[in-house]
Amino acid sequence: MNFDLSPEQHMWKAAVHDFVAKEVKPKAREVDETATFNWEAVKKMGLLGLLGLNVPEKYGGTGIDVISAAIAIEELGWGCGSTALAIEAHNGLGCEPLTLFASEDLKQEFLPPAATGTGKLAALALTEPGAGSDLRGGVRTKAELSGNEWIITGSKMWCTNASIADFIVTLVRTEPGDGSHTLSQILVPTATPGLHIAPAEKKMGLKGSPTHAVTYEDVRVPTNYLIGERGKGLQQTLTVLDGGRIMIAALAVGLAQAALDASLDYAKERQAFGQPIADYQAIQWMLADAATEIHAARLMIYQAAYLKETGQPFSKAAAMAKLFATEMAERVCRNAIQIHGGYGYSREYPVERLYRDARLMTIGEGTSEINRLVITRHLLQA
Repeated sequence: MNFDLSPEQHMWKAAVHDFVAKEVKPKAREVDETATFNWEAVKKMGLLGLLGLNVPEKYGGTGIDVISAAIAIEELGWGCGSTALAIEAHNGLGCEPLTLFASEDLKQEFLPPAATGTGKLAALALTEPGAGSDLRGGVRTKAELSGNEWIITGSKMWCTNASIADFIVTLVRTEPGDGSHTLSQILVPTATPGLHIAPAEKKMGLKGSPTHAVTYEDVRVPTNYLIGERGKGLQQTLTVLDGGRIMIAALAVGLAQAALDASLDYAKERQAFGQPIADYQAIQWMLADAATEIHAARLMIYQAAYLKETGQPFSKAAAMAKLFATEMAERVCRNAIQIHGGYGYSREYPVERLYRDARLMTIGEGTSEINRLVITRHLLQA
């Protein structure tokens, strides 16, 4: 299987890289230090197509192939982890449920503003205070029919983009019990009365990507804001998460590539005992390991993306790519600090921020432990 990029993909990669180098990367430190979202850059992303990666052109999106979408997220991750995470969550978690499952009316109403940048971003609310990875049994937020409205009551945690989104796709329980067919996805505009978004969480990294607790207090939305079929919410969510794992893996590779780039520059310039530290074998091996693992992770991502694009089963490949790429990124960023020595622990150098940003990648959109379970289940079913 050949994963050489096409001429169009090379052009896309170059265009996104240039945009990120100009509009995103220079503000990465400020975004982290001030915990502010880079709206200035994001508002320019609509014209380039970065806000509608998975959205068909008829709804204002780019509709590009999955490998090209992964390339874009990797480049954003290379520039700024915070900005990349917000855009990945917007595309892969917020817009994707609408693109895949929503009615034509919902697509027409909500996708064009989200994909073109004329509106705000999109979000997905899954996790709840009493449950982390347990979506099937842990969801307590419920939606009950009352006439032509859904009434939603409950609370969510770790909702990326909640405060900068026009709508939140919310996983709710619409049937009694805790079976696999008791959950549904419902679109909730953030301006709806009764929806309360708590202040942004104070996090270890990714500080410019706002993450919130969200409370639903008798929130009323029209019945046609149901996404897809009633009772299919869990299956829809798992499908969305499979695709999201490819993109989080790509984001992790972007962070790792930025750490390697910084390490190469520093190793060439830093003198120790009369010569550049790049001349020392201990440094060379860390650089070689980083380059090799980044290359391997990128190929795993392209394979998973290819399988998804061509309609083949990709869940195992996506879990493998996410597991390897995210754990690799943490190693590479850790070693980048080691290469920088004491300076690596200082905020004056980017590797300190990259290491903090990389830490979430093994947790969000399926922890490493969950991905190992996914991989093992596929192996045992073979």
